[in-house]
Amino acid sequence: METMPSKPPVIFPQEQRLLAQLGERIRLARLRRKLSNAVVAGRAGISRTSLYKVESGDPGATMGSYLRVLAALGLENDLHGLAADDKVGRKLQDLALAPRKVAPRRKQNAAGPPASTSPLHIGEA
Repeated sequence: METMPSKPPVIFPQEQRLLAQLGERIRLARLRRKLSNAVVAGRAGISRTSLYKVESGDPGATMGSYLRVLAALGLENDLHGLAADDKVGRKLQDLALAPRKVAPRRKQNAAGPPASTSPLHIGEA
C-alpha cells in the first residue's frame, strides 16, 4: 500500500504563480457570490483550512479540494477546458502517423559492388 508523501512536490516559480492565480480567481468567485469561507467549505465538505489552501494556491491542496470548491461555487464545468486543446500532443501524434519517406535506393555500379573502404590487414600489400 502506498503512503502519501509527507511534503508536496517541489513547485517551480512559474507553476506557483499559476496556482496562486487560480486560487485568487476562486476566491474572487466566492466573494462575488457573497459567500463566507465557512459556507463554501461546508458545501464543499472540506475544512476552512483546506479552502484557505485552495484560495492561496497552496501546492499541498489536493485536486479533489479544488474540484469540491469549484463545485460548491457552480464552476465545476470549468474543468472541461483543462488540457482540452492539446496542440503539442496532437502534433506529436500526427508526426507518428505520417507516412515515412524512404530514401531512393542507389544503383549498383555495372563493374560490381563498390570497393571496400576498410583498412588493409597486416600482410596484405
